[in-house]
Amino acid sequence: MVPKIECRGLWKVFGTRSAEAMMAIKSETVGREEIRERFGCIPAVADVSFDVVHGEIFCVMGLSGSGKSTVVRHINRLIEPTSGQVFIDGRDISELKPKELRQLRAAKIGMVFQDRGLLPHRNVRDNVSFPLELRGVEQESRNGVAEEALQMVHLTGWGDLMPDELSGGMQQRVGIARAIAANPDILLMDEPFSALDPLIRRELQAQFLELSKVLNKTTIFITHDLDEAIRLGARIAIMKDGSIVQVGTPEEILTRPADRYVEDFVRGISRLEAVKARSVMEPVEACTSASGGTAEDHPEAPAEADLAQLIDIMIKGRSPVWVVDAGKRVGLVTIEALLRGIRGTPTGGSEPHV
Repeated sequence: MVPKIECRGLWKVFGTRSAEAMMAIKSETVGREEIRERFGCIPAVADVSFDVVHGEIFCVMGLSGSGKSTVVRHINRLIEPTSGQVFIDGRDISELKPKELRQLRAAKIGMVFQDRGLLPHRNVRDNVSFPLELRGVEQESRNGVAEEALQMVHLTGWGDLMPDELSGGMQQRVGIARAIAANPDILLMDEPFSALDPLIRRELQAQFLELSKVLNKTTIFITHDLDEAIRLGARIAIMKDGSIVQVGTPEEILTRPADRYVEDFVRGISRLEAVKARSVMEPVEACTSASGGTAEDHPEAPAEADLAQLIDIMIKGRSPVWVVDAGKRVGLVTIEALLRGIRGTPTGGSEPHV
């Protein structure tokens, strides 16, 4: 299956001598600091490659200046790469003519920014329907679509108000409604919730996950918050100094950090909802009957049960838990294994990087 989005060897070097700098990078394998000293250029994105499949929420996470926002702006060609390619549905978007590029942005890609970018002189309904107005959709139809989009983000009845009459969280919902009103295949979300209060932010995260299940859009979600990335992303790419350090599922990032940099990020992050039973279980071959009853007495849980679910089961049964996959017992989670998983040293799979 062709990925929905592909980035291949993506480089972005900012500076008047970027072409020279890029030649030096490829021929001499020089580092970031040397490029800055020799050419006065900054490699903002350095050899980034990844795929995103249809319907996936792919989080790109990193600190300020790591290159994550620069990467996402290549996907709709707001920024042209110094080197490398971006493909959407298998087509290299660098080959698109200006008209084709406008069509791509208008019909296939929706973008939600941190600052929302609402038009202050238009009411909420007109803000949401604005992309359809640009396509020439007649007013009655676009108003109907806008109302449906507002309903999806729990803003039914707010269409006649002006943006400045809404709270920050509500304005961000309007921004999301505007993006989905155009019915794009792809959503690019650049730290959309980072300026919001923690409670509102968590509420919008939950609503976005609910919306994603319904709409099944392919989403690239930019964030500097690993907790947010773990909660939202099917996979996470962690960036540092323009490069991707690790790509993996939330569980892989937490249990098998690629290096010290990632390990520092995951330290202190809750594993309760990300780490699964299969990662903390003792393989069935190594299991012996635990105390407190025969092995047959132990409750069961699916291999995809998370640590929080295992805790609930153990509280009720006060015994180890059999892990079941495809109807077969494949391992046993003891309380010791569960505690190791919560602490960050799961029994199954590879140990964290040390």
